[in-house]
Amino acid sequence: MFSDNKRPTDFGAGQPNRIEKNTKIKGDITSEADFRIDGKLEGNVTTSGKVVIGKDGYIKGKVECVNADIEGKFNGELQVKDLLSLKSSATIEGTVSVSKLAVEPGATFNASCTMGKASTSTSSATTTSSSTASSNFKSSVQSAASSSANKTNEPAKAT
Repeated sequence: MFSDNKRPTDFGAGQPNRIEKNTKIKGDITSEADFRIDGKLEGNVTTSGKVVIGKDGYIKGKVECVNADIEGKFNGELQVKDLLSLKSSATIEGTVSVSKLAVEPGATFNASCTMGKASTSTSSATTTSSSTASSNFKSSVQSAASSSANKTNEPAKAT
């Protein structure tokens, strides 16, 4: 009647973790649960869940996760096994390895990016901020190559 065998043995990914605004952390974080960063983190994050960087959030370091939504700033190495979603206020610098990428207009994406189903360092599909990361990537990314984003896709003519 009161035996322990009826208790669930799998607690899932656990409660999501949150680093609030005006909080600064230096160090590495490992978790099975989702993470939301609205403060500043200098270090590495490894999770089998989702990482969300809020509008005021900033991470400098390496992040390994399944999914990521970024509204704030990221600088470093980002490895996302599935979907990386960049909101219009996002600023990304460094290297990115991802399976799927969604970018809202206005996001700044100054990173080398490796994309593909098996997004690992040996993947063959590579793009940088100077090229289109996906067919609907028409954001106002401010880089040398994106200054012609509103022009037609005709080849340049030599003068």
